Amino acid sequence: MTKEYKAIVADITAYSKELHKLIPETMAGFSSMAKAATQTKALDEKTKELIALALGVAAHCDGCLGFHTRTLARLGASRAEVGEALGMAIYMGGGPSVMYAADALRAFDEFAQSQ
Repeated sequence: MTKEYKAIVADITAYSKELHKLIPETMAGFSSMAKAATQTKALDEKTKELIALALGVAAHCDGCLGFHTRTLARLGASRAEVGEALGMAIYMGGGPSVMYAADALRAFDEFAQSQ
């Protein structure tokens, strides 16, 4: 089964808007937390996105793979940088992380081709 990460991101984006309508306070809280966590201080944006991608692999989260690889492609991350982050995710997560790391690389390649 091949996943299309652009479609996954588009679908989640559409339903996230529905969640904003349904539970605005919760989604505002999540947005506020995301804004605070992604502020660049000691770590730059690309480093934070590589961490987020590795955590998405560990959590087996297709949406996470899509959103974070899209951002990494936009930030100009190299395939080698993504690969090293995926290597850490595999090291920490074992076999299940190998499966999602392969998906994450596919997602990165999909978004990188669009840049």
